[in-house]
Order: sequence, then structure tokens, then C-alpha cells
Amino acid sequence: MGDVSPPTTPRIALGVDPGTAIVGYAVVSARGDDLSMIACDVITTPARMPLAERFQQIYQGLVEIIGIYHPQEAAIEELFFAKNARTAMTVGQARGVAMLALANGGLPISEYTPKQIKQAVTGYGSAGKEQVGEMVRILLKLSAIPRPDDAADAAAVAICHLHTASVLTNSYLKLRGDGTVYWWVAHPAPLLS
Repeated sequence: MGDVSPPTTPRIALGVDPGTAIVGYAVVSARGDDLSMIACDVITTPARMPLAERFQQIYQGLVEIIGIYHPQEAAIEELFFAKNARTAMTVGQARGVAMLALANGGLPISEYTPKQIKQAVTGYGSAGKEQVGEMVRILLKLSAIPRPDDAADAAAVAICHLHTASVLTNSYLKLRGDGTVYWWVAHPAPLLS
């Protein structure tokens, strides 16, 4: 196989760590397997604010971020917890609001489980927050782990997406004669080292 040079135009992904009080977001650029941070922060909503207004603030915040940074794609963390049904439902609603903002911004949205994110970023699906944060710092060549944790988590979501998407860039779905679908890989894409 010949030399594979990185694309000249970077891919820009918006990673979102959903929540009601704090929504983490990170805009990450990838040129081949070279990653760089464009923006990383949180959208916060006051606990005493009515829920509908909190959702509106989350929506407007994400719309503003999309307008400023012009990402081409988005990724969001799937929710996997059930300690408190009320909290799970509220965070699920906030996640839906975030997905609506991303979809209305014209972004294709990918969803990843916490385990998939940890696996893509650290190579270990059961990694702890500090391990994930440290790998985010290393992969994005940052001087410190993004804070708060929600911002670092959003960066991990974006890294996971860009890594996963680069693996699938040279593949596509094919239909078998029996009607089942499978992935066909044209040639392997370079992975993050």
C-alpha cells in the first residue's frame, strides 16, 4: 500500500457530555491522526431555574457554539445510569435538547457509550476519569487536563468520534444477497497511535 498522506482540510467535531446542570462541550480538529483542541468549556444552568428555561439555555448555548466554530459533525455520550429515575429522566431530556440543537445545526450525530469512549481514548473500557483526562491531555497536546470534568469528558467524546470515524472512513455498508448488511473495508485507515 502506498503512502497515505493526511487530508489537507481538517475534520472538526463537536463532542457533548450531556447534563442538566452542566453540559460539557469540546470542539476538536483532526488532520489525519493529528488532533488539536479548538474550544472546550461547559454550559451551566442554575439549579433554581425552571427546567424549561434550563433546557432553553442548553439549546441556545449549543446553537451559539455551532455558529462560532462551525463543526462538521457531532458526537454525544449515551446515558447509562439508573441510580435515581428522576435524575435519569431529567438528564435524558437535556440530552434530547442537546441532540435537537445539533440536528437543527445540520450536524450528523454519532452516539457512544461511556465504555466505547474510554476504550477509544485510553485503550481500556473500564478506565477511570483521571486516566481518561490524562489521555485527553496527551492526545490533544495540552498543558493540563481540561476542567471541569464535564469539559474533559466532552473532549473524550470528540476524540472517540474522530478516532472511530477515521477507522470507518474507508469502509461502507454493503448489502448481502440474503438482505443482511455488513461493513466492507476498502483499505485500513491509519489509527491514532
